Amino acid sequence: MAKRLVACLLNISEARNRHLVEEVAMAAIASNKTNQNSSSNDPNLPIKSSVLNIFSDYDYNRSVITIAASVENIAASVHDACVKAYSLIDLSRHDGGHPRLGAVDLVPLHPISADVTLEECGQVAKDLASKLARDVPGSAFFLFGHADVPECRGLVRRRKDVKWFDGKYDMDYSRLKQDVGPIPGPRYGMTGVGSIPYVMNCNVTIASNDLDFGKAIAQAIRATTEGGLPGVQSMAFHHEGNIEIACNVESIYRDDRDNFDVSDLVCSFGKFHHVPSHVLQRRVQTMAGARGIDVVGSSTIIGFTPEVANRVAMEALANGIQEFWRTRKERMM
Repeated sequence: MAKRLVACLLNISEARNRHLVEEVAMAAIASNKTNQNSSSNDPNLPIKSSVLNIFSDYDYNRSVITIAASVENIAASVHDACVKAYSLIDLSRHDGGHPRLGAVDLVPLHPISADVTLEECGQVAKDLASKLARDVPGSAFFLFGHADVPECRGLVRRRKDVKWFDGKYDMDYSRLKQDVGPIPGPRYGMTGVGSIPYVMNCNVTIASNDLDFGKAIAQAIRATTEGGLPGVQSMAFHHEGNIEIACNVESIYRDDRDNFDVSDLVCSFGKFHHVPSHVLQRRVQTMAGARGIDVVGSSTIIGFTPEVANRVAMEALANGIQEFWRTRKERMM
């Protein structure tokens, strides 16, 4: 049973064609067939990787495919999924409400075992970008986190550097500055590849169409704002008739929490802590309530917590469940 585990939350710019999204997911686990004896029907044969879950958002036209494997096997699975996605997704025809720069928009590698380091994942990610640039002519990449050596600039910083937040239909990709590959073009755009601490995604929806107010809430809860929440990166979008505060909740090292209210950091995983979803909802609810605006439902966790990601990956790989996402009913990545 693999123990040195890595998760890739592969972001692709397609959510309205379920068959296409599942083709990409199946490409990630295609190499498992080489492990199996074709004459055997044993479902518990060892596998190299598993797709833990798929989350697709129609309005955003964006899907996240969660791939888990050992640190030795993650690159091959993610590479094959990316090649398939590039072959199927034409970014020049993409329409959706979420910023993006690439047909394959984001390839983050996250350690989900204590014995795997960000530095290891960073080298895997950097090598992966180079191999994809070779195997998919025309694909281009920017690096972030521990793939961006020696600076190790975070994802938000790198997204600002490459104008990711301006990504939209019919933009001029040739003005983007890539780290790997040729000048980006409209077919593939530019993909972010890197290694960062595990990210949980949590969205809170408010019953309003006031995007400016949503942006004010998003800014107030960010880690970079005084009084904000540690590890939280947030944006606001129109979504299904309301405003969604979309949050990335990055796991942070214990030693990085000095400037934050540690009472909020009730969830921990190994050397890391992360803000739980109910804390995010409470902050948003307080700000929205001050204007008489309700929160719609409860916060939606659309990503595994790091603890659950580790447990589910171990279960899937140990039991030979390569299409683990088909066993799940929750609205999770």
